[in-house]
Amino acid sequence: MIENKESGEVLGNRRMPIFNGWAGQYALLTRYYAITHPSLPNYLALVSGDFFGIQTDCLDCFVRARSLPDLLEDRGRSWKAYAEGLPAAGFLGSFYGRYAMKHNPFVYFEAIRKDPARLNRSVVPLTELDVDLAKNGLPDYSFIVPDMCDSSHDCGVEVTDAWLGRVVAPILQSPAFDANSLLILTFDEGTTDQACCGRSPLARGGKIATVLISPLVKAGYRDPTPYSHYSLLKTILRSWGLDDLGHTSDPAVGLIVQPWRGR
Repeated sequence: MIENKESGEVLGNRRMPIFNGWAGQYALLTRYYAITHPSLPNYLALVSGDFFGIQTDCLDCFVRARSLPDLLEDRGRSWKAYAEGLPAAGFLGSFYGRYAMKHNPFVYFEAIRKDPARLNRSVVPLTELDVDLAKNGLPDYSFIVPDMCDSSHDCGVEVTDAWLGRVVAPILQSPAFDANSLLILTFDEGTTDQACCGRSPLARGGKIATVLISPLVKAGYRDPTPYSHYSLLKTILRSWGLDDLGHTSDPAVGLIVQPWRGR
């Protein structure tokens, strides 16, 4: 997850050679849209299919709803949120150094927030990613959150690009990233209200650059189909045979289909 950039600020930007290299090598979704503004509701939408009317980066607006981790655990699948700057597994504070809770959607869901075992097992510092890679022990689903600087929220995009090189490159080089793995680079929101998907747009958070990195995608493919964060969640759910969440059941929410090899 990266922060607050319209696609035009990123694609072709010489200060982001690593990101743009992957965008050219793998599959780029050229009409992908965030849901709304500001950050938090987009993060919630990405893992639950809804933002529950939340329109701020509130610190006490916890949600009683199903989310992707609930469905994964029901099927015996594992998940982790790796958050940079998180001081300890299961930390529930709003801020710590350059860590911000508003970029960690999982702790807003009551079913996770009130379960210490789930928190300690699955909401962990980013430093645990190196440990899991070393033992070839990545969970089925990982959500990686940079801190407020490395996400480009508070710092320049060149900082984010360097961070991607340090964090993402080792994932792609690891045996844990196998022939069936998918790594997604996307942003929470853009800087405009560009909208998409249906006569009554479900996504109004700006057009953002989204790259699918995987042996499963067509090399150098550019997909002009309109998508949103709901589309991404819908695609994850369908790929694992999980039930819909929130707006992923809406016919206007397109499934990401075209980038895959064999299509």
